[in-house]
Amino acid sequence: MKLYDLELSGNCYKVRLFAGLAGIPLEIEAVDFLGGAHKRSPVIDLNPWGELPVLQDGEVVLRDSQAILVYLAVRYAGERWLPRDAAGMAQVAQWLSTAANEVQNGTAAARLVDKFGYAIDKADTLRRSARILPLIEAHLAKHDWLTLDRPTIADCAVFPYVALAPEGGVSLADYPAIRAWIGRVKALPGFVAMPGV
Repeated sequence: MKLYDLELSGNCYKVRLFAGLAGIPLEIEAVDFLGGAHKRSPVIDLNPWGELPVLQDGEVVLRDSQAILVYLAVRYAGERWLPRDAAGMAQVAQWLSTAANEVQNGTAAARLVDKFGYAIDKADTLRRSARILPLIEAHLAKHDWLTLDRPTIADCAVFPYVALAPEGGVSLADYPAIRAWIGRVKALPGFVAMPGV
């Protein structure tokens, strides 16, 4: 099973993090993103979107980090990480959606501006971050994990771009519950780090 990967991508890191926590072996294929390798074969053949990560598991080829997390959890990790009951699965799915929307367009986008020079409206990314982080903080002030009282792929999906928020100029100083949750994730057996985390 091969992951086409960019080390500094939080979305790629979600997959590496979950694979580490769940003990799923991955062959990591580093992609020269700055050199445009994601727009050439073999990556563009696997993912016409020209984005990373891409997971290839035999005949199965997936793009999008949230989809890859779901696949790996169902195929290799069991219900501990993604329950099969409707309510449990939906509770995890709502956090996957938060990772792909509010977090991606907030702290992740702010990081793209500061760290990589993307031409994104920085003020908008900060407004979005200022909306979502207090909501996550309030939730984590009452819960150790994002859902189901245990680590799930929801935590793997949200963790990278929240933990990397300072790289986008978004301080976590006012969010003690988020900082404590980051510590809990880092303490999990099998945790793997990335630059900035």
